Amino acid sequence: MTGGRVGIVLVSHSAAVASAVAELARGLSGGGATAPILPAGGTPDGGLGTSSALIAEAAKAVDQGAGVALLVDLGSAVLTVKALLADGDELPEGARLVDAPFVEGAIAALVTATAGGDLAAVEAAAAEAYTYRKE
Repeated sequence: MTGGRVGIVLVSHSAAVASAVAELARGLSGGGATAPILPAGGTPDGGLGTSSALIAEAAKAVDQGAGVALLVDLGSAVLTVKALLADGDELPEGARLVDAPFVEGAIAALVTATAGGDLAAVEAAAAEAYTYRKE
């Protein structure tokens, strides 16, 4: 995989949550042009849940050839992304489920992708957010 920056997809059961986290990550990533990041939240009719179609569409839209990091909120979002990855043809080559906290991981992933980090670096930065202490 060569080309642009790593793309990021935020998969949540709520369209509003996914959109808000994407907006927050963009705002905290230092301004200017960021790596591509899109929300894929809720169902196509606006309800709560996850949608394979919305996830696949967002992943294709952010794909610049450097891989796609998929961060998920919980439960069925994880299962939906795993099913898409197992299917093998719905997501771009190099798409990867990233085990990370949703909010902090999204911010770390976007900052790292924007700085030009490869998919492994983006995944590591997002996963490292598990160690952030708030005390």
